[in-house]
Amino acid sequence: MSWLSKLQHRPSTQVDTSARPDTTTASLHSSQDDNRCLFQTFEWHTISQPAPPNATHSPASHYARLTRLLPSLAAISVTAIWLPPGCKANSPQGNGYDCYDLWDLGDFDQKWTRSTKWGSREELADLMARCRDLGLEVVWDSVLNHKTAGDGTQEAWAVEVDGEDRRIEICSPKKIEAWLRYDFPGREKEGMKYSPFKWRAEHFNGIDWDQRAQKNAIYKLVDDPATYPKPQQQSDGGGGGGMNRLARLAGKMKSAPPPRRPGKGWAEDVDDMHGNYDFLMFANVDYQHPEVRQDVLKWGDWMVQSTGVDGFRLDAVQHFSYNFTREWISRVRASSRQSRGKDAFVVGEIWTGEVERITKWLDVVGQGVYVYDSPLLYNFSRISEDVRTGSVNADLRTIIRNSLLETRPEAAVTLVANHDTQPGQASFTPMLASLKPLWYAFILLRQEGYPCVFWGDVYGTKGPKAEPPACTVEDRKGDRRSLIPDLMMARRMFAYGEQKDYWDAMSCIAWTREGRQGNDGCVVLISIGPAQDKKGEAKWTVKRMPFGRPGEVYVDLLANVGERAEVRIDEKGEGLFPCRGMSVSVFVRQDAPGIERFPGAFNLDAYGQ
Repeated sequence: MSWLSKLQHRPSTQVDTSARPDTTTASLHSSQDDNRCLFQTFEWHTISQPAPPNATHSPASHYARLTRLLPSLAAISVTAIWLPPGCKANSPQGNGYDCYDLWDLGDFDQKWTRSTKWGSREELADLMARCRDLGLEVVWDSVLNHKTAGDGTQEAWAVEVDGEDRRIEICSPKKIEAWLRYDFPGREKEGMKYSPFKWRAEHFNGIDWDQRAQKNAIYKLVDDPATYPKPQQQSDGGGGGGMNRLARLAGKMKSAPPPRRPGKGWAEDVDDMHGNYDFLMFANVDYQHPEVRQDVLKWGDWMVQSTGVDGFRLDAVQHFSYNFTREWISRVRASSRQSRGKDAFVVGEIWTGEVERITKWLDVVGQGVYVYDSPLLYNFSRISEDVRTGSVNADLRTIIRNSLLETRPEAAVTLVANHDTQPGQASFTPMLASLKPLWYAFILLRQEGYPCVFWGDVYGTKGPKAEPPACTVEDRKGDRRSLIPDLMMARRMFAYGEQKDYWDAMSCIAWTREGRQGNDGCVVLISIGPAQDKKGEAKWTVKRMPFGRPGEVYVDLLANVGERAEVRIDEKGEGLFPCRGMSVSVFVRQDAPGIERFPGAFNLDAYGQ
């Protein structure tokens, strides 16, 4: 009796013979024809030991380590890498989201180091050269919203604002002392190399620390109140904001926008969460100032021309001027066309479960840019939590509901996790480790979206809440191997052609990819059903689906050789494709070109290479 025949006779097996394809088939985007795959090359606690100030290279720096890893990443079908923010931070081990100097990529001895945490400018050049040799594109993480660790303090007029509604002023204008003076002494010693611009109080519109008062708050920087008429005051005693704050919080007044203080203040073309979401943290950059705009526009040109990066990830885009962002993207794309003959890739970061906030930004900036599909990631988490808690609401058919993949698939960069969502982070997003293979199969083997794979899921994470590599299974020798490299290679080799969906059960969904000339297709099933029945035996779901030609045999390439489920296509051109609960199966023709590469050998110890 064959393996499948035995499986079909098990009482714990659910056989779904009614599965039929969804009549709606999404079009294959031309930009996805090469099945690109982006790899995030860091996690929050990445270990890096850059060179001391008197040296340019260290074998233990992250840039050096990553340069050594690049061939193995290219071998599993990575086509582009996302580098961390490589600009000088406020300390030697700052990850770069605490940006100090955009123009210092590890060139200048300032903030107690020459190199950034990730490495020196010279090591960055070595990394870029190796990427060119391997045909890998490079996406640079850009922090344009704020600066931190000014070189000196300055007085500035400010008002405190309500943290829940940043339009509401909760005190009268007052002078504060803030770290808003940026002299860049390391670059100054070399004649302000690259940019002569020095930042001062007038170049910011917000700060979160008053040095004189030793107080942390959200301060909106304003013009000297003597230089403009005061906004009309309300008789309710609501302070500088023109609205009684206590009454508003009690829900006794309509939340009509308060009068806007004339002159300097928050940008208006930002997300409207908290009334106005211009301020995020640290010293908030004011893109209404022409000197600021020009310096950051020039920096984008310089990055394209001097480093050769192929694209940019824009951090926290909902927090700074949408119109400036559109102008900046236009500039870097023009610069990229001039130097490389093609547009720069741009992806924005917006953490929200409301897809409308993402599409609003996309509608303003235009130009074919991308955004990380955070609503899809939250859907993964929601379903995962439903499974963990045993909720009857666990439903794979809702996997793309209200996501960017559903609304604007051509603009979606899909992901399962990143440095913000890993354990211990402020945006930590819970997700069962046992379900991550399903989510990676979903983003890697469907035609919609540009998938991004997380360093921490491939190599594991460090830090106080360290985790081992995700998606590992036991190989035939008893060691652990990861399914992610195999799923990435399956994307490159088999995830092509027309896509048909079989989303007919809450606990198990499937889809087929018909293939194209030169590439076989595949059948994918993911299941959140129980892995075992009450007797402890494996529990499977089987879906009957039309695929391939009569007599062809398909095997699950994720399984160990010798343990692969086999499916023979019957005379009707249909097969019974199985998937065990809490797992994923990927079936390809047993003699498909390249199947001998599965399962692939991949070293999961990044720090030992």
